[in-house]
Amino acid sequence: MYPAADEMGMVAALSEPLDRFLRYLSSEKRHSPRTCSSYRDDLKRFLDWVGQQPAPDLQAITGHDLRRYVALLSRQGLGGRSIARHLSAIRGFYEFLLRERLATDNPALDIRAPKAGRRLPRVADVDQLSHLLDATPDDPLEIRDLSIFELMYSSGLRLSELAGLDLHSVDLRGGEVRVLGKGSKERILPVGRKALEALESWLGVRPAMAPEGENALFVSRRGDRLSTRSIQSRLSRWGLAKGADQRLYPHLLRHSFASHMLESSGDLRAVQELLGHADIATTQVYTHLDFQHLAKVYDHSHPRARRGRNKGGDS
Repeated sequence: MYPAADEMGMVAALSEPLDRFLRYLSSEKRHSPRTCSSYRDDLKRFLDWVGQQPAPDLQAITGHDLRRYVALLSRQGLGGRSIARHLSAIRGFYEFLLRERLATDNPALDIRAPKAGRRLPRVADVDQLSHLLDATPDDPLEIRDLSIFELMYSSGLRLSELAGLDLHSVDLRGGEVRVLGKGSKERILPVGRKALEALESWLGVRPAMAPEGENALFVSRRGDRLSTRSIQSRLSRWGLAKGADQRLYPHLLRHSFASHMLESSGDLRAVQELLGHADIATTQVYTHLDFQHLAKVYDHSHPRARRGRNKGGDS
């Protein structure tokens, strides 16, 4: 069955400006084929929606119409970032139509996407981390690795901070580590007993790997400073070898440190200082993690929160 003549005309009226816009992006703006393809997919979806409107005309679309379109995308499961990308494509498309005198207004100028929900960092379970860190190292490299992971989890270090540590950065007797963080800001952090024990073990075998005069606390098999990429690789390898049920990576240890500290202390300001966050708003993401934990405990423990039980009850 062939489309009616007026329907074919409507499809052409909507698709021809899109074809011209895509040629403009490719030839004049020099966008990559991948970028052009992204624009095409988003705008094709938009034009399909325009074609279903009572007045299927690009010039007839208003800001109110676009708000309805944004609401539709949201109901269809698109997140804030994806909707913002769609709106950016539509905004650029209408700018082109204005330039080509194919439109008299850009209805997308004042339309904003809904705020994207902040993605919460993943956190490892306390018992699982304890199990992984209690594993016995098999060789000098694993002794080094264990001291790295213990220190990162003990003090909440960033990967770059840990890789930049020198021998004089750690005070085993005082139980602290001196860290150079973002913006060259120095902070002194406490080091836990397990991490101190692991560091003592590493310092016992380090001379066999590090040449004289090497200041880096953690060195590679070749004797030079261990790179951030190597630390990432070794942590992932440790998790696989020791039976972790999720992928291990440096920021997971930092996030876990922050969440576990907040969960047990409730002191957001102290956690901010330990992490080296300039703005406490950055640290507040961990209060959401803490709430998730509390909500889970509540749902499983409170008699009035148990789902699916005693629905009938006594009247």
